[in-house]
Amino acid sequence: MTLQQMPVDREPAAGALLLTGIPGSGKSTVAAALAARLRMSAHVEVDALQEMIVSGGQWPSPDGNAEADRQIFLRARNACLLAGSFARAGFVPVLDDVVVRRSHLDFYRATLTAVPLHVVVLAPGPAVAWQRNQAREKALSVDWSPLDEALRAELGQEGTWIDNAAQSVEETVETILSATGLGTEVRPADSAEGLAR
Repeated sequence: MTLQQMPVDREPAAGALLLTGIPGSGKSTVAAALAARLRMSAHVEVDALQEMIVSGGQWPSPDGNAEADRQIFLRARNACLLAGSFARAGFVPVLDDVVVRRSHLDFYRATLTAVPLHVVVLAPGPAVAWQRNQAREKALSVDWSPLDEALRAELGQEGTWIDNAAQSVEETVETILSATGLGTEVRPADSAEGLAR
């Protein structure tokens, strides 16, 4: 078999989606399910990009840390580079990240310019998010509930907000598809069933 070089890019994707919310809001679960519904998509889990740092990586903490803050923007930049590449190749990138500050969202908007960026905020409320965090296999020891107030104060008028406290993952995905117009990018039902087997 010979492999011939071919153009990587094609008709760009219809858009990109940034799914945010505080820890426990359901970002990663919903992002993975949403990407699975789309005809051509990629799930860009921003935490996974942070985990690629082998030495010197620092995660955000409630106490504040200048180096951790710098790395928040580093992983956002890497996420945008990756998402832009997928989008130019025709794949709808679905990014999930904890974005609660306007400066962070503005960075995403300024850096990911290959296709229109849809911003969706999952907002089940801090109590539900905390319960979900405690039910995880690796329960979080830090209570990130105060981020909910910051999120609402800084980004309350941004993007599409969804209270998914009482919604199933599938219901949340349907709401996102309807709100963003990405429903036209959904795979045919027979393809979705084939993937599930």
